[in-house]
Amino acid sequence: MPQCLARSLRGALRSRLGSVLVLAVASSAVLAPATAGAATGPAQDRTLQEQIDRFVSEPGGPPGVIALLRDGRGTRVLRAGVADLATGRRPQPTDHMRIASTAKAFSGAVALSLVDRGALGLDDTLRQRLPQLPAAWGQVTLRQLLQHTSGLPDYSQDPEFAATVSADPRHHFDSRHLLDYVADEPLLFRPGSRYAYSNSDNIAVALMAEAVTGAPYEQLLRRLVYRPLRLRDTSLPQGYRLPEPYLHGYDVSDPASPQDVSELLSASGAWASGGIVSTPADLTRFIRGYASGALYGKDVVREQRRWIPGASEPAGPGRNSAGLAIYRYETRCGVVLGHTGNFPGYTQLMAATPDGRRSLTFSITTQISATSDPALLKQLRTIEENFVCALLRDGRADDPHAL
Repeated sequence: MPQCLARSLRGALRSRLGSVLVLAVASSAVLAPATAGAATGPAQDRTLQEQIDRFVSEPGGPPGVIALLRDGRGTRVLRAGVADLATGRRPQPTDHMRIASTAKAFSGAVALSLVDRGALGLDDTLRQRLPQLPAAWGQVTLRQLLQHTSGLPDYSQDPEFAATVSADPRHHFDSRHLLDYVADEPLLFRPGSRYAYSNSDNIAVALMAEAVTGAPYEQLLRRLVYRPLRLRDTSLPQGYRLPEPYLHGYDVSDPASPQDVSELLSASGAWASGGIVSTPADLTRFIRGYASGALYGKDVVREQRRWIPGASEPAGPGRNSAGLAIYRYETRCGVVLGHTGNFPGYTQLMAATPDGRRSLTFSITTQISATSDPALLKQLRTIEENFVCALLRDGRADDPHAL
């Protein structure tokens, strides 16, 4: 969800939530260093732990961080801060959370699985599959939607959509009609001519999948993604509630008075572009399967990995390139594939080696973007790159001056 929309919600948020938190407890919880295992792991992990401990204590930093690094030997869990400021409970791999725009990779998984089965083609157009959409958009292909080169205007930046959310953050949208907000607008550029990240793209991808199968997108997720990858705690809700237990997400624009925004927004307004709820454990299972191409054949994987210049939102670690609903993050230590995302209260990174054998999920409990706090985003990307280096066993991640 765009940061401009998050800003428009703050006035409503302050008036609705007031002083919900007991700040004397909350402040001490934010500043307290993580305790479990911080000094017992290898030197590399201790350095990473110190970095996330410092990160949660920064002004505007997240109240909580949890990272899962998985390789052939097992899973290492590093965490700092808390999952809930009110109770001081620590983050857990089984905590639910909003996965933000990493949900776009799930729509890619559905679409590319259907391509592998012959039900969809990467060059299928909106005119062919969704003739009810504006004729001016008709030449846009599935490939362009998945790679954000479609030129579709972003519905989430439409003033009417933003006004509806600001007036009633829990408004229940008809997810299948989110593109109606921009149906009177032309394409922003000739399809395929350039890259421009748009939340509209993945709404259209989900609608194409529904059109060719006759099945709801939620059912396709269960059939084509959740079951094959054994995702136990992942869902696409329509409402604003989160399953217990969950990582509480916060607006920390006023660091002295963080506001819990975990259940502020209805997921119906994000749907296939960012509405999925999952856990760090499930997100780890997903990215290991998705990055490796476990859900479809080699020909589809080859098409997915035709890279063009383009960054995820927010930008991931290192140099970013865009594939089909996946990004290539070229770090100083090597390459991982994945996706990022942000949403009021949450910022996410999931990444894995191209063979899926090593993976990282990195979840924080506030929204950080280039528009909200570019310096903090730069720091976050540096920390993420250090975690990638640890994942790839690069000794440079041990450098205490890496930040």
